[in-house]
Amino acid sequence: MTRYQRQAMLPEIGEAGQQRLSGARVLVVGAGGLSATLLPLLAGAGIGFIRLYDGDRVELHNLHRQTLFGVGDVGQPKAICAQRELALRNPDCHVEVHPQMLSASQLPQALKGVDLVVDAADNFAITYQLSDACSPRGLPLICASVLGRKGYVGGFCGGAPGYRALFPQLPIASGTCNTAGVMGPAVATLGAMQAQMVLSVLLKLTPSPLGCMIHCDFVDWHIRQFRFDDAPEPDVPGIPFIDKLMLSEDDCIVELRSPEEAPVSVAGRVLRILPQQIAAWQPPSDQRVVLVCASGMRAAQAAENLAARGVTRLALMAANTL
Repeated sequence: MTRYQRQAMLPEIGEAGQQRLSGARVLVVGAGGLSATLLPLLAGAGIGFIRLYDGDRVELHNLHRQTLFGVGDVGQPKAICAQRELALRNPDCHVEVHPQMLSASQLPQALKGVDLVVDAADNFAITYQLSDACSPRGLPLICASVLGRKGYVGGFCGGAPGYRALFPQLPIASGTCNTAGVMGPAVATLGAMQAQMVLSVLLKLTPSPLGCMIHCDFVDWHIRQFRFDDAPEPDVPGIPFIDKLMLSEDDCIVELRSPEEAPVSVAGRVLRILPQQIAAWQPPSDQRVVLVCASGMRAAQAAENLAARGVTRLALMAANTL
C-alpha cells in the first residue's frame, strides 16, 4: 500500500493526478497560523516542492494557533522550524526555506519556476504585491485572512480576476491578530481550505476555486460562497508597493509616522508629514513620491489624496513588511 493510496484511489486523482502533485512547485508566503495547517496538508498530499518565505521567529503567544511548533521552538525562525517538521512528515517533499520577509524586489526570484502561490502571510500589503505579480504571469494565487472568529479564503489570478478586482484599495483600517485577537480553530479551518484549493487547482478539478471566494463566520455559524469570474479589473493600475532596494536617489520619500512611532525611517532623507497634513502639502512635480507607514494603509490613503490632485508618480512602502 503506497503512502498516497487513499487519495489516489479517487477517480479525479488517480496515478496521473498523484504524479502531477509530485511534480508541482508551490510558493508559500508566511509560516504562521494558516501555514500550521496548510503546510502539513500540502506535504502530506505529496506536493514535490515548496518554497517558503517567513522572517519571523516563534513566540509563545503564537502556539495556540501555530500548532506546527512547540515550546522548544520559541525564539527560533519559523521557516527553519517548519522545514524540520515537514521533513519528519514527508521526506519526499523538498522544502526550500527563506527565513526572511518576502519583499517587492525579491518577488521575481521567488516566483521563478513555481506553478502556484499561496498567500498565508495575512498581511494586506503582501497580498496586493503578490496579486500584482501573479496576474501578469498567469500564476494562480490562493489567499486567506482570519481575525477573531471570521475569515475568508479565495482563488485569484491564473486566469481569474486579481485581488484588486474585488478590493481596489487597501482598507481604511483593519485589526490584526496582535491587536484584535484570533481563535486557533478558525485559523486552522481557513488554512485547511487553502490547502484544498491548492490541490484542486493543481489537479485541475472543476469547478475551479479560482474566481471563488468563501467567507466563514464562526460567530453566527455562516459560510457563504460567491463567484467573481467576471469581476472587472480596475481601469487604473494600482499604486505599487516597493522596498528599500527599489528606492532611487531622486525619490521624494514621505514618512507618515511620527518620530515617536518611527524614530528611524526607511532612509536617511525623508520628509515627515503626518496623514492629516497631506491635503495641504504640495508635492514636487519632478519626483516620484514614496509614501511610508507601518502597514501600508495610511500610505494608500495619502496616495489616494495625491492621485486625486493629479500626482501620477506614486509608490507605497509598508515598513512592517521590510
